Formats: sequence, structure tokens, C-alpha cells
Amino acid sequence: MRSPTDVLRDEHRVILRALDLLERAIGPGAATADGWWGAAVAWLRAFADRNHHAKEEQSLFPAMVKAGVPSEGGPVAIMLDEHARGRALIVAIADGAGAARTAAVREYVDLLRAHIDKENDVLFPLADAVIDPPLMQAVGREFEAVAIELGASVSIEGGAEAVARLAAALERR
Repeated sequence: MRSPTDVLRDEHRVILRALDLLERAIGPGAATADGWWGAAVAWLRAFADRNHHAKEEQSLFPAMVKAGVPSEGGPVAIMLDEHARGRALIVAIADGAGAARTAAVREYVDLLRAHIDKENDVLFPLADAVIDPPLMQAVGREFEAVAIELGASVSIEGGAEAVARLAAALERR
């Protein structure tokens, strides 16, 4: 069984591919097909938030707190604040158009890339160091339950396929 932090790192790779697409969609001369932004926002909400962030917020972060990492004023609180900021930016992307959408996309991409770096380089190594094996196994089982509940469309494979569809739609512009 792969560790929960390995699962999250794999999901980060898929999310980073989606961020690259978002950047291309606001690039010079970019034009998106009808419905592209709606599909992109739906994917971000389903995969990045309901799947990925849910695993962190409902399983990994509470396990870290249980293992002694402070819930306030430390890395867990920072990650939660950034998740909330990302959700607000997704709303701005969904509701915006033109320059407002472009600005929201830029901010979202910058936020998530920095966020992913912090998690991969600081938070996940910390989690691996402080969470004992039985608790980490419980986190892994909770991750599997989230995957079963949400289904294949938000699995790593389903997420990668959805990103590929978004890329193809962007290429057809």
C-alpha cells in the first residue's frame, strides 16, 4: 500500500498539469472553446477540492494534529487558509470574464504552485515523520473511502483523463 503522502504527491502532479492548462488558456491570443471554463472549474472543484483537499482536511491534517502538530499558527493552519483562498479564487474564475478572470487565474495558479511546493517539501515530510504507522494506515484507509465515495471520475486516473480532455479542448481552439 502506498503511503497517503505518496497518493497526495501523485494528485499534485495531476493538479500541476491542470494549472499549466489554465495558464495557457489565459495566454496571449488564447481563445477557449464554448464550455471550456465551465469544464475546467468543474474539474477543479471535483478533483482538486472535493477529492484532494478533502483527503488532507478530513484525514491527513487531523492525524498530524493528533500526532502533536499544532492546529493553529503552524503549517496545518497555513494550508487550510490557502485551501480557503483557492476556493474563493475558483468562484472568481467561474464568475469572472476577461481581465477579472485572467487575474483570478494568475493568482490561483501562483497560489496552488506555491502551496503544492510547501506540502511536498515541508508538510508531507513532517507528516511522514510524526504520524505513527498505525495512524498513517488509518489515514490511508480513509483516503480509499473517499476514492470509493467519489468514484473513478475524481481518481488520479480519472483526473488525469479529465485534464487530457481539457487540454484537447484547449488545443482545438
